[in-house]
Amino acid sequence: MTRTYLTTTLPYVNARPHLGFALELVQADVLARHHRRRGDEVWSQTGTDENSLKNVLAAQAAGVPVADLVDRNASAFADLGRLLDLSLDDFVRTGRDARHRAGVHRLWRDCAAAGDLYRRYYEGLYCVGCEQFYEPGELPGGVCPEHNVAPQPVAEENWFFRLSRYRDRLREVIATGRLRVEPESRRNEVLAFLDGGLRDLSVSRSRARARGWGIEVPDDPGQVVYVWWDALGNYVSGPGYGTGDEAYRRWWVGADRRVHLLGKGVLRFHAVYWPAMLLSAGLPLPTEIFVHDYLTAGGAKISKSSGTGAEPSDLVARYGTDAVRWWLLREVPRVGDVEFTPERLVARANSDLANGLGNLVNRVVAMVHRCGGGRVPEIGITAEGAALRAACDSVGGKVDAALAVFDFRRAAGAVWEIVTEANRYVERVRPWELAAAGRDADLDGCLGLLVAACRCLAVELAPFLPGLAGRVAAQCAGEVLAPARPLFVRIGQ
Repeated sequence: MTRTYLTTTLPYVNARPHLGFALELVQADVLARHHRRRGDEVWSQTGTDENSLKNVLAAQAAGVPVADLVDRNASAFADLGRLLDLSLDDFVRTGRDARHRAGVHRLWRDCAAAGDLYRRYYEGLYCVGCEQFYEPGELPGGVCPEHNVAPQPVAEENWFFRLSRYRDRLREVIATGRLRVEPESRRNEVLAFLDGGLRDLSVSRSRARARGWGIEVPDDPGQVVYVWWDALGNYVSGPGYGTGDEAYRRWWVGADRRVHLLGKGVLRFHAVYWPAMLLSAGLPLPTEIFVHDYLTAGGAKISKSSGTGAEPSDLVARYGTDAVRWWLLREVPRVGDVEFTPERLVARANSDLANGLGNLVNRVVAMVHRCGGGRVPEIGITAEGAALRAACDSVGGKVDAALAVFDFRRAAGAVWEIVTEANRYVERVRPWELAAAGRDADLDGCLGLLVAACRCLAVELAPFLPGLAGRVAAQCAGEVLAPARPLFVRIGQ
């Protein structure tokens, strides 16, 4: 048995959720459900990043108190657990959870005790959207590559973290795979960044520039902790680092796997800054980092600030949880950006869930009722059913292999081979002709195999589409099947 701790990044709450973050949540949920079903212990955690200057400026623009805007939008993120049918174990609000503040302070003090924090005057170019300083050479055309705006010049005295001290150790743990970064192209990106040398990192902001919002630096009330230091700390503060909670020993120190899922725009923070902080504090490192690319709309990255975002709540209200989850898992590749449109979501749902799976299960159940009063016959072993039996027998291994490298599309495709082979088998064997010819034994064997395939499908589909998989399982349960009923209604009809 393996103990696995799974986390997503924490989104800023300057606006309501967009589909790009829903992708990360669904991917984490698939992993959590998959590993639980394999008998592993799993803890799955997400939350909200509430101590950002972005949130302060958004509240100012809206003319509302910062706490009100943060609470309202944090609630919308928390509600994704219900909307997307997530099996979350914890949700950390960095602006509200006392355990988080305690964990951030402890992490600060532990790094200070290691001699890795010092104060100095600093001038630099700061992108509020990224919440980070940039070197001029990192700004093509003088603008942030992520947000396409010119960073603000900032000059102030801050606390700095001796990041440069950890370059060689970081390179060693990543190059050797002790900290595994997937896909390989992202691992190479991190190694190239490390080869360019590391500068010490500014890890506080003046309380005045932060507008009084954020977690204060221990023993220095004129400074607040840099939002990324704050947010990254949730990975240990959630289980209870800083509060003495035994869950920290169990889920961070005692986990066999500590897995972070994140988007490519925040790779540096998770694969360089965060491990360096942990090394400084003497804490265990993550074991794996999976980096997904972006969803786009109209060719532009889906984001809250750009206005290109598709809201998961709206999509679920219009098309249902199964359709949204399935598009994210069946269409998004392991590597590369992918364009989202509602039309693509609808086409995939209707083709796969209505015409493919729904039609298959309904046909099988209807034939079992028509030919045998609903009683499930024994499985027949024939050459015609070899491909379908092979698909059922091999699906578990294929899903394991795909998810081991975080290839959710390949894993979903492996499950779908059962649907494809079952429909081919129906067309090849044509059970209605067996019934008409009075070949009862052959008909029983055929229907028994098809019911077994549907049951296998329900089991293997559960991590991906828990709602639909549950309906398939219920429809195909027992020695006598319930009458056929729609499992997924075509969208638009």
